[in-house]
Amino acid sequence: MIKENLERRTWAEFRKTGLFMFLNTILHAFGWAIVLKTNHDGAVTQAYPARTKFRGFGKDDYPEMYENIANYLSKNSKDFPEEIK
Repeated sequence: MIKENLERRTWAEFRKTGLFMFLNTILHAFGWAIVLKTNHDGAVTQAYPARTKFRGFGKDDYPEMYENIANYLSKNSKDFPEEIK
């Protein structure tokens, strides 16, 4: 039953939505972050939680994050009501 409720996605797709940065922004408030290590072609080779001294990102990073999240919601929100049934 759990398998039916999950659809595996890539870290690249997750990052493209803006949600990875958004979640790390929230985690930064608590001194935590999710770290992704990548190889030379950008493929994720490791992912792990870590303590951090960062508290957010640079102000120039946020507009792109919010635009990516808005685009993700625009493309996917029509499916949300059916998905939760």
